[in-house]
Amino acid sequence: MDNNKTFYLTTPIYYPSDKLHIGHAYTTVVGDALARYKRLRGYDVMYLTGTDEHGQKIERKAKEKGLTPQAFVDEIVTGIKELWSRLEISYDDFIRTTDKRHTDAVQKIFARLLEQGDIYLGTYEGWYCTPCEAFFLENKLENGNCPDCGRPVEWVKEESYFFRMSKYADRLLQYYDENPDFIQPESRKNEMINNFIKPGLEDLAVSRTTFDWGVKVPGDPKHVIYVWIDALSNYITALGYGSEDPSKYERYWPANVHLMSKEIVRFHTIYWPIMLMALDLPLPKKVYAHGWLMMKDGKMSKSKGNVVDPVTLIDRYGLDALRYYLLREVPFGSDGTFTPESFVERINYDLANDLGNLLNRTLAMLGKYFDGVIPAFEQGATEFDADLIQTAQCTVDNVEKLMEKMEFNSALAAIWALVRRANKYIDETQPWNLAKDEAQRGALGSVMYALLEAQRVVSVLLQPFLTRTPAKIWAQLGIEAGELTAWDSARTFGLLPAGTQTAKGDPMFPRLDIAEEVAFIAAAMTGAAPQAEPAPESAPAAEPKAAPESKPEIAIDDFGKVELRVAQVTACEPVKGADKLLQLQLDLGYEQRQVVSGIAKHYKPEELVGRKVICVTNLKPVKLRGVMSQGMILAASEGDQLTLATVPDSMPNGAIVK
Repeated sequence: MDNNKTFYLTTPIYYPSDKLHIGHAYTTVVGDALARYKRLRGYDVMYLTGTDEHGQKIERKAKEKGLTPQAFVDEIVTGIKELWSRLEISYDDFIRTTDKRHTDAVQKIFARLLEQGDIYLGTYEGWYCTPCEAFFLENKLENGNCPDCGRPVEWVKEESYFFRMSKYADRLLQYYDENPDFIQPESRKNEMINNFIKPGLEDLAVSRTTFDWGVKVPGDPKHVIYVWIDALSNYITALGYGSEDPSKYERYWPANVHLMSKEIVRFHTIYWPIMLMALDLPLPKKVYAHGWLMMKDGKMSKSKGNVVDPVTLIDRYGLDALRYYLLREVPFGSDGTFTPESFVERINYDLANDLGNLLNRTLAMLGKYFDGVIPAFEQGATEFDADLIQTAQCTVDNVEKLMEKMEFNSALAAIWALVRRANKYIDETQPWNLAKDEAQRGALGSVMYALLEAQRVVSVLLQPFLTRTPAKIWAQLGIEAGELTAWDSARTFGLLPAGTQTAKGDPMFPRLDIAEEVAFIAAAMTGAAPQAEPAPESAPAAEPKAAPESKPEIAIDDFGKVELRVAQVTACEPVKGADKLLQLQLDLGYEQRQVVSGIAKHYKPEELVGRKVICVTNLKPVKLRGVMSQGMILAASEGDQLTLATVPDSMPNGAIVK
């Protein structure tokens, strides 16, 4: 660790009014991946998360349950910490706004702002949303309801302390101009300027008298300090600002990144910077407001029966499957949609087919040809070595660039490009054929080494994202955490020690029965699923059902007229103007073919690239929607389900299927 390199990263502090769902897990897993990445790069990281525990909503919910507010939040916070533990979130501190270290500092901050005239006493009246803890002008309401959550608002009139927001508006705009990366994505900045600052910033009510659960205003205890000064200050109070030991504040502030969901970006990019300006403190370097992880029918809510509990997914599919999905499925910054189908398909295609199968087949061949012992590497033993090595070395730079831009899904896509390149390397070098010729023994060993070394590089680069898979790969490669697994070791191809004994293990990601698992997740979302158990490695036998209508019998000679061959998808794209059709480029080993298939409703183009399929190669060519199709790929279907017929990756392109 370089003691001069610090990185301070925060999540929003979560409101403990109920159990957290997968949307909350999304932000925290993203932050964890970034924190782990920075640590691997030698930074002294401070990763902060926590809970915002005051307010009228908490007070009311506690009363409904017959609990004190403190007892109510204590119970939920225990559950939140258990969830972070299950997700293996590597936070360095957990701040609670009920902590004495926080409440003492908040009172000092309020007193200073009051003393210097940035806060004054007045009277507030307006429409108030209790769940959102926000006031709204009447022209901002939607059908008389809160514009953020859609719930009813209530008219409130009370004495209140106000913060002079307008005093700092010009200075804030200047900061935006001088720091163009302060608000990310860029669209959020335009929204703040056009919707909130240019129309004129109103002074902000920063105290309440109609409830009691909060930090008391010093010298005026009938007022509690309103949520935004209380909650937003956590980012500095957690570091010891306003305490007798501000050493962490002096080391880590200003924050490198505040992570949050888009609905609270206004408070973090307008209210929070202005508070810091008033305190004469540095502003955070970046506020990144990502989109929502939604369901097909909109935002998650218990009333809709569409809430996804991350614990259920971890229990059944494993932690790394969930972490991979959250980081890979949605471009960070954009809204995303969780579907059971996309979750299961990511496990099957990316984790089981691509990553898991690469390790399994490599170690199986190593065991067969070299008794599981890593042979020596001879660079240039095959004509395909240079491209594999170059891909591995370029992947490190690509991942670093993408992580610095917080493009997590693209960083994982770059790693998977290396995984698929290694799978392709197997097809190119065909170790099973090299093994037939003793004169090719050295080349065979070199191919095995290159495959294993590529997977070592993959395992190193996966460490920010997946917490358990890298160690499982190392155990099977016969290496331990250390120099061979350090981040910079991925830049050097050829570090695996020849002569190391490997140990083939169980599949890291067994393939799932898509229909069964989709049904399980859908039931779990409504609370109807049984207690989660690990997903079976293979689907149980289905209940007997009536035989389908059969086609007329054919003779063996008739079937013999059909030529079926193994083909690998090298490229895929939608057919313009056709919702159901995909245009696939296939490698048959001896030639390239183009096939049009009606599977677009079931597969995304990027999911098919690299897969081995079965192609009818002697079918008369035909044009579909103006695109030439030179064959047909086989698939099984039942109702709305469709699955491609595939063969093991070890089967060479062009092999005849009998």
